[in-house]
Amino acid sequence: MILIIDFGSQYNQLIARRVREHQVYCQIEPPNIDIRRIKALKPEGIILSGGPASIYEKGSPKADKRIFDLGIPVLGICYGLQFMVDALGGKVIGAEKREYGFAELMIRSSAGIFSGVHKRTRCWMSHGDTIGVLPKGFRTTASTPNTKIAAAENASRKSYGLQFHPEVVHTPEGKKMIENFLFRICGCRKSWTMESFARDAVAEIRSQVGRGKVILGLSGGVDSSVAAVLLHQAIGRQLRCVFVDNGVLREGEAEKVQDVFRRHFRMNLRFVRARKIFLSRLKGVEDPEKKRKIIGRTFIEVFEREARRIKDVKFLAQGTLYPDVIESRSVFGGPSAVIKSHHNVGGLPKKMRLTLVEPLKHLFKDEVRLLGKELGMSDEQVWRQPFPGPGLAIRIIGEVTEKRLAILRKADVILMDEIRSANLYRKLWQSFAVLLPIKSVGIMGDQRTYENILSIRAVTSDDAMTADWARLPHELLGRISNRIINEVRGVNRVVYDISSKPPSTIEWE
Repeated sequence: MILIIDFGSQYNQLIARRVREHQVYCQIEPPNIDIRRIKALKPEGIILSGGPASIYEKGSPKADKRIFDLGIPVLGICYGLQFMVDALGGKVIGAEKREYGFAELMIRSSAGIFSGVHKRTRCWMSHGDTIGVLPKGFRTTASTPNTKIAAAENASRKSYGLQFHPEVVHTPEGKKMIENFLFRICGCRKSWTMESFARDAVAEIRSQVGRGKVILGLSGGVDSSVAAVLLHQAIGRQLRCVFVDNGVLREGEAEKVQDVFRRHFRMNLRFVRARKIFLSRLKGVEDPEKKRKIIGRTFIEVFEREARRIKDVKFLAQGTLYPDVIESRSVFGGPSAVIKSHHNVGGLPKKMRLTLVEPLKHLFKDEVRLLGKELGMSDEQVWRQPFPGPGLAIRIIGEVTEKRLAILRKADVILMDEIRSANLYRKLWQSFAVLLPIKSVGIMGDQRTYENILSIRAVTSDDAMTADWARLPHELLGRISNRIINEVRGVNRVVYDISSKPPSTIEWE
């Protein structure tokens, strides 16, 4: 196990992903993690992440200096190196020339971290401070034209530091450096697989739950679906799944969920028809945040009502993922400071008085998909593109009505059909249609029309933190546009969104 201490880097999750790609388990913890907790975790190594602060800045994050006396290998990255240097008696100074972007790395020692790495290679820099004086016993192992100490080590102390970011793709041999730290320095073994995770998770669920009943809100999305199948394998009929038809789902979604989980997996599934209450509360509402809150509050209300009808329920299961946990946790007020308040984290109504079961809370999205395959789920279920909790309500700009939902559902079916036919579904992070609140003039059958405009959105991404608009073939876009205009009554114009994230978001609302 590798412990990653989060000093606020935008790349901290990427560090974890790189470690896990080598089949080594890791956990991200805040800087204020207690030294006794670290000892209890028994990590083979510790990685100190980068961060946006200056080491001498008031309130800058600090970890317990005693981590360097545990005899455990420590790798400091960017700010992590600067913390290491400061903690061990060296000196960090403001750089004469700040370094951001690509830099040529000149390696002095081809051992340890740099074993098997070319003497000259590229790296990705992002720092305003630099190392002025190394602590006693350290030596410089690499430099760049602007940074004299780009890497340093004290092998006898098992302390290593990189001023650049090895975890990003812009450092071509960074993967090799992380591999060297894991296996040459820390002595890790490749034991982190979805087979081992599934086995351990089943045992942990059974231990936590015992003979108690567990309730799970099943949406049909990847996270809740994989959680449901894992829980079902662990505790069988003790699991009670509740599916709420909120009226803003895709065409045939409710029927598909029932078919897969009730008939195929033979789960105990309670199907709740609540379209009327959701749509009545959305009537006349145009503000996107109000729509989200109405749907969220109504879901909790409906879910609580159904939960009360199931006797002796003691546990609430959720498909919380590791990024949800990290992003919702404030670190020293916080480096990865609360980016969003996720609906799965801390969202348990107090009056339900249920104990949380979160079997996926240490997994990233790609790992959840691999787990789903390990559990025998179909490609269609496992590789489903993300679908927002508020559903089509936030893909209809403006008021949500039955008529506008019908238009968007039909267009969505056509879009998905064409994307799949072009074998692009799994290559895209998300692809969907958005119904705009404006109309345009058109000509259909020699007659003037004044009808709705529909936007197509398709993006590529690894983790949704950033995304680029997909360069779909013009022929495909032409087919999508022609079919929607010809087959969906009420649409006479289709446009394509070519905005990336940032500055835009993936969803329009």
